[in-house]
Amino acid sequence: MKKLSLAALGFALFSTTALAGNVTADMINSAALQTLSPERPREPPNEPHPAIVRLQVLLDRAGSSPGVIDGFYGENVSKAIAGVEAMNGLPVDGKLDPDVIALIENDQPLVGSYEITADDAKGIVASIPKDYAEQASMKYLGFTSVAEKLAERFHMDIDLLNALNPGSRYAAGDAVFVSAPDRPKAGSVKRIEAHGESGQVFVFDEADKIIAVYPATIGSEDNPSPSGRHEINGVAKMPKYTYNPKVNFQQGQNKKILELPGGPNNPVGTVWIDLSEPTYGIHGTPEPEKIDKAGSHGCIRLSNWDVEELAAMVKPGVMVDILP
Repeated sequence: MKKLSLAALGFALFSTTALAGNVTADMINSAALQTLSPERPREPPNEPHPAIVRLQVLLDRAGSSPGVIDGFYGENVSKAIAGVEAMNGLPVDGKLDPDVIALIENDQPLVGSYEITADDAKGIVASIPKDYAEQASMKYLGFTSVAEKLAERFHMDIDLLNALNPGSRYAAGDAVFVSAPDRPKAGSVKRIEAHGESGQVFVFDEADKIIAVYPATIGSEDNPSPSGRHEINGVAKMPKYTYNPKVNFQQGQNKKILELPGGPNNPVGTVWIDLSEPTYGIHGTPEPEKIDKAGSHGCIRLSNWDVEELAAMVKPGVMVDILP
């Protein structure tokens, strides 16, 4: 088994191991991006495509997040391609052309084998009720399965994880196949731009160069994000969430203020980046597959792994421009 630097993340990488099922590690690792059309297909396929999984992992590694790695050529993939183009000074059209492929392609395996540990089963809860009053009675809004925890850790859709591991019990000692995103980006952020129309967050370093691009849900028609310039006040990890129907929105029949415990399935996910505009922030989500597919209540919503990466690079005083 060939060990690479990414093994430090906790899994071993390899280039040729076939699995049972329609999508295999070998297919993903050997898929050719040149076989993909530059345009997104009008009719989405019924199952994940190995070359799309490869593309999504490579985009993630390049610093332009495609959101959930699921093997489908959705809008967030086109946005991520556009992000790579913007980061490298290319004309921005979101199409997968040879210049983009040359920038992101490498010979490192994109799927690896991860051995599940006993720690992976810690913090698992039986279920997460939809009703906020019921959530408020819980001690922790954790993952509901080891599979859900691993899917988020490796930026994957749980359906893709299951497709790569048919019949897996996800028990301690089991080896499972996962995508292999790179380590989180590091650096010092000078400023952030949130573009409402494109549903993207652009992150700039001290030299005013784009160092990361994330797909985002930025408000909604009923609850638009507050446009203009705002300042980051601070960062809270595993934040509690205070539900106030008079300030935010009414959820179900809940008309009283509720305090929901922290956890990855908390309504604001694993991180809250507080903005100077009261009650607004940049935060995570328990449903990363819905990023820029379902509106927010005015905040900027990222996947948990993207907002965790961003939180590690910002500090109080960083300016955030929210644009139409």
